[in-house]
Amino acid sequence: MNVNLKEVILPHFLAILSFYLVVIIYFSPIVFEGKMIFQSDILQWEGSAKELLDHRQRTGEEALWTNSMFGGMPAYLIHLDPKGDITNTLIKVLTLGLPHPVSGLFFGMVSMYLLLMGFKVRPAIAALAAWAFAFNTFNFLSLEAGHNAKIWSVCIIPLILAGVHLAFSNKKFLGLSLTALAVLLQLKFNHLQITYYTLILVVIYGIGQLVKAFQEKKLISFGKITALLLAGAILGGLGNLARLSAVLEYGKYSIRGERNLPQAEENDSGLDKNYAFNWSNGKLETFTLLMPNYFGGASQQALPDNSAAEQALRSQGMEPQQINQFVNNAPTYWGDQPFTGGPIYGGAIMIFLFILGILFAPPLYRNVLMAMTLITLMLSWGKNLEWFNYTLFDYLPGYNKFRAVSMALGITLLVIPILGALGLEQIFLNQKSDKTKVAFFKGLGITAGLILLALVFAHWSGFRGTNTGYPDWLQAALKTDRKSLLHADIFRTAIYIGAAAFLLGLALYEKLKIEYAIIATGLLVLVDLWGINGRYLDGDSFSENPSEQHFAATPADEKIMQDEGYFRVLNIQNPFNDARTSYRFNSIGGYHGAKMSRYQDLIERILQPEIDQFVKKAQEGNFDYAGIPVLNMLNTKYILAGRGANAVFRNPETNGAVWFPQEIIPVDSNEEEISTLAAIETKIEATYNSSDTGNALPVGSGNLSLDSSEPDRLVYSGKVEQEGLAVFSEIYYPEDWKAMVNGEEAEIHRVNYLLRGLVLPEGEVRVEMKFQPQSYFRNRTLSAIFQYAVLGLVLFGVFIEGKKRTLA
Repeated sequence: MNVNLKEVILPHFLAILSFYLVVIIYFSPIVFEGKMIFQSDILQWEGSAKELLDHRQRTGEEALWTNSMFGGMPAYLIHLDPKGDITNTLIKVLTLGLPHPVSGLFFGMVSMYLLLMGFKVRPAIAALAAWAFAFNTFNFLSLEAGHNAKIWSVCIIPLILAGVHLAFSNKKFLGLSLTALAVLLQLKFNHLQITYYTLILVVIYGIGQLVKAFQEKKLISFGKITALLLAGAILGGLGNLARLSAVLEYGKYSIRGERNLPQAEENDSGLDKNYAFNWSNGKLETFTLLMPNYFGGASQQALPDNSAAEQALRSQGMEPQQINQFVNNAPTYWGDQPFTGGPIYGGAIMIFLFILGILFAPPLYRNVLMAMTLITLMLSWGKNLEWFNYTLFDYLPGYNKFRAVSMALGITLLVIPILGALGLEQIFLNQKSDKTKVAFFKGLGITAGLILLALVFAHWSGFRGTNTGYPDWLQAALKTDRKSLLHADIFRTAIYIGAAAFLLGLALYEKLKIEYAIIATGLLVLVDLWGINGRYLDGDSFSENPSEQHFAATPADEKIMQDEGYFRVLNIQNPFNDARTSYRFNSIGGYHGAKMSRYQDLIERILQPEIDQFVKKAQEGNFDYAGIPVLNMLNTKYILAGRGANAVFRNPETNGAVWFPQEIIPVDSNEEEISTLAAIETKIEATYNSSDTGNALPVGSGNLSLDSSEPDRLVYSGKVEQEGLAVFSEIYYPEDWKAMVNGEEAEIHRVNYLLRGLVLPEGEVRVEMKFQPQSYFRNRTLSAIFQYAVLGLVLFGVFIEGKKRTLA
């Protein structure tokens, strides 16, 4: 078979080249200058993972437990890079060496392009849709925040849909192999909420195919294809067996698992409902998909020169410096979320094309994609659509493990370009029809009507935000500025949609070549999104080494570092939402979305009240270290209150690494235990749950010291004068910790609600505790085997498809 390179190969080459170029141009400071984005969440991750990374560099071994956050926790959801894993190499090859995380955007464009090729959309339209998908503000705001795993997981969804669609389009083997590869890669990034959303999209697509199969009496064929795809997804999942098994195990003991303490009107497992739905998109906020400043943009952003707020502040006699500070960080956002880094915007032109897609796309795919759009929008509304989302939260398996449901809009912005591309393709396939021309202008009219409707709703809502603490005169000025921002964006939106409609109209009436009109429209989409993204991710967002700046040792750090002992540090400045302290020290606090549930209980019921009371007394000059017994049992030797050396306070009352309590108090429930713990003197008293331990734990005495410590291995030695319970200032985890006492395995008891305890024999003792999750190490080998199987399947699938084309 002779292949016309110009017609068959060149368009695809140019499309992929364009994807590569737009990434390296926008992110040239990263690609060419070695700079990095100042990503707050990635800096938090660096702080939390530092102990693990240092251990790996020092020993070559992977630690699966860290002591640097929240007293100690499994490392599965912090840093997990199993030996033999080939996914990083695969990604590097597939993204042509682009740096992480911006390589994800390139992968997303290629994935979207492949999906639309499966729908037989012409390359120019597919490239336009791919640009729109990758450059929507959801992805860029996520980049700025450091949500790299989320971006990658979203950018892999089109490849999963491509595999599924190809399998239902008589390319079963290629569909099978792409599905296996895509599932393998998505699960590698371990963002299970995005994977859950992906499953919802696949189910909706499957329902559409089921209806079609029923109408065509091809249910057996549907069943075979579904089974084939399920096999591919399972194979991809097995390539992540080590990751998934570890995460599923830990999930039971995290705040997303079963609760230890009863809570009124809440589920027995999963997240707190208020916490899960705290970030819920407002229904009207959906209009930001069309007009980015519809709700004022970001929570804080600069106002234009001579704004109403600036004039109001000047009229009140404010200093120029104060005025500048306010107008450069003005509270322009007036939506329903606590705060936002910016609007979720997918391009005004894409909304226009989406409406055309509703009018022109083939009915099966139109209905499927509209259902996907509606469902993801409804999910993003969260608590603003209680009847729907609270029902899912209460009854849909696994859904109560997730939070920040506004991220579902990122999935909406994946669907919109697909339907827009299908509609645009149908327009030019039927361009000579008068019905096509009429429907085209009908779509333009609907879009204009949507803009007008949005304007009416905005004025009806009143532009009033949640910043009610400002005086009335400033509130009025802010409302005026929010109104001005919206009006400016309406004009901007109209210009872009009008320009795109003009170009496509010229092509429709054969006054301009179709390819030229599509490419020009695509460039308009890029310019539009480029400009909006530049408001939130610009040149100032890149720096030489943000990590070096963020983690530079302060005088306070240097003072604590002089102590080479084993202890924990409490940073009273936002202790439970910041991991900077974990970069150098074992911390009482940290930063993680899935803390151990018992530790969260301790924070809410005891630690935070202890901290508050200690700070209150310290401000009065009374440093009551004896009044923080639970912090003392966690070996909190230093309290950090700032960056200066004089902001470090040494706690003389800490219990140390291990001690023998003089009284052991039995309790019958978790509620009784945590209440008792709050009232005891932890140096001399301890609690244990008699339902966990059948026999009473004996009181002992002696003296032990910590000889060596690694993240997953602790060694103690000393003399026990009387056989009995020793309490260790280490967090109890019911899986995989093993204790050896003088070479013999001993049972680890849970005491003091969440600490480890051992009954030690009289005499000289040597205690070794090791974290050895054997199932993980076994599954690690199996994961590598299945990954190579997926790779082989993909190569074979491509070979088979190439052979078919050659014989055609």
